[in-house]
Amino acid sequence: MDLTAAEPATWPGTVLTLGLLTLALVLLIAIAATVTELRKLKTSAATQDDLRQLVRRYEQLAEHHLDAQQRVAADLADLRTRAAAIEQILRTVE
Repeated sequence: MDLTAAEPATWPGTVLTLGLLTLALVLLIAIAATVTELRKLKTSAATQDDLRQLVRRYEQLAEHHLDAQQRVAADLADLRTRAAAIEQILRTVE
């Protein structure tokens, strides 16, 4: 095949070339769209994992906070009982 010799292009050859170029362009666009969608999915999955971890940490914090509140309430009730006992002792001494 001699590339220096200029042969006139035929319509079937031109249509075939244009068809192949169009097919290549469509495939390129499809690949780019797929890559973009995969990146979105990975980002979304990472965000959901971060949110799940944040919710777990919040639940643990709420649980610890509730435990601390219950301990403080028990200590306060104990102090009230002791204060009432001390008041009773002081009344009997007078």
